[in-house]
Amino acid sequence: MNSLKHPPQPLVDRFGRQVRYVRLSVTDRCDFRCVYCMSEKMTFLPREEVLSLEELGRIASVFVSLGVEKIRLTGGEPLVRRDLPELVEFIGQLGLKDFAMTTNGSQLPRFAKTLKAAGLKRLNISLDSLQADKFQRITRKGELAQVLAGIEAAQVAGFERIKLNAVIMRGRNEDEVLDLVEFVRDRGLDISFIEEMPLGEVSDHGRDETFCSSDEVRRIIETRYPLQHVPTQTGGPSRYYQMPDHSSQIGFISPHSHNFCGDCNRVRVTVEGRLLLCLGNEHAVDLRPYLRDYPTDNEPLRQALIEAMDLKPERHHFTTDGEVQILRFMNMTGG
Repeated sequence: MNSLKHPPQPLVDRFGRQVRYVRLSVTDRCDFRCVYCMSEKMTFLPREEVLSLEELGRIASVFVSLGVEKIRLTGGEPLVRRDLPELVEFIGQLGLKDFAMTTNGSQLPRFAKTLKAAGLKRLNISLDSLQADKFQRITRKGELAQVLAGIEAAQVAGFERIKLNAVIMRGRNEDEVLDLVEFVRDRGLDISFIEEMPLGEVSDHGRDETFCSSDEVRRIIETRYPLQHVPTQTGGPSRYYQMPDHSSQIGFISPHSHNFCGDCNRVRVTVEGRLLLCLGNEHAVDLRPYLRDYPTDNEPLRQALIEAMDLKPERHHFTTDGEVQILRFMNMTGG
């Protein structure tokens, strides 16, 4: 993997938004089967269709040469990808302002120290319930104790500003909002509460029945703690608040109720090499020909990324009526 020497050059779409943040999926596989993310019986990509670590590193380095300042590794579950620390070490040397990973936490007891030493700066850890039986129902395969051990391992390894992600579903886990707030307060963590997104046809529940808006979650929290808006900018879609008596920050990711497209600075790359210009649209460019037809020349890939900015739509149009607008599952999208 060879990083590029080109001076930074911005990636700007038709609406004047500069792309500075890339979510890079390293696998579509996962050791959980979360009900809002994928089908219980998933068919995963054949291994020959998955980008190599070398190809993922090339994509990362070209994006950095074009002015990208933040990369987040996603999945599926990134830590089921063999030899992932090798890619982390390479990307960690590219000079990013922020280098993060979203994980379900199950493998962090094994890998937290290695990832920190390799240059990963931040972790987002999914945690939708603090009740073992409910956690298993939501994840279908997950063990709560293993994830809690992963959170502890991440703290011991020295990761700062660890953030939990909780997808809140009516009738499933909205009764745990305050318990999750207390959990992060006790451990000095942050948390983002997320509205479920209509990606993929799920069989476990009707999304119109389980939708719980960020405003509802905020009202639940404010029955115990007043929230004050804080101008934290992580490059992502969260709007952050703080409790007056505590340093933990509470974020809300609201693709339905508070559309965050106006200042979107993000694109995603799936593990089979599709550049997704928007989470809620199918606008995409296949990057594999630029990687595999030009194995030693990154210039075609650079030009493809620059030209793809014209395809980035102004916004998504999610609805809350249960309609599936995007057929790909969240594990295919890359977080």
